[in-house]
Amino acid sequence: MKMLDVVAGILVDAERGVLISERNEEGPFQGLWEFPGGKIGAGETPVAALRRELEEEIGITISDAEDFMSLSHTYPDRHVDLRFFRITQWTGEPQGLEGQRLRWVQPGDIDASYMLPADTPVIDALRS
Repeated sequence: MKMLDVVAGILVDAERGVLISERNEEGPFQGLWEFPGGKIGAGETPVAALRRELEEEIGITISDAEDFMSLSHTYPDRHVDLRFFRITQWTGEPQGLEGQRLRWVQPGDIDASYMLPADTPVIDALRS
């Protein structure tokens, strides 16, 4: 079974909406939505990986990242350790640089059935 260390950013705008992105990769998760981020590279700290991933994926530079939640999730073919960071300040306008769609949504309006299963506890925490 694959073991992955992953970071994700929860971008929060002035109206307390959060940014989600649609997965466009082929595979079992294609078409589901997630918080933007990606794998931590060898020798990278979680915050360095988050900065790199968000620059590559959505074209922003984060000013600050606050630990929000850590969790583990096992899928049929992989085990993922995730660290989520809350981000309220960044430069640049988020855009789908890899062809993915982006959407700002209020946490109470997120339909968890359209999100990656590992993100469900994060959605619950954002709503409370």
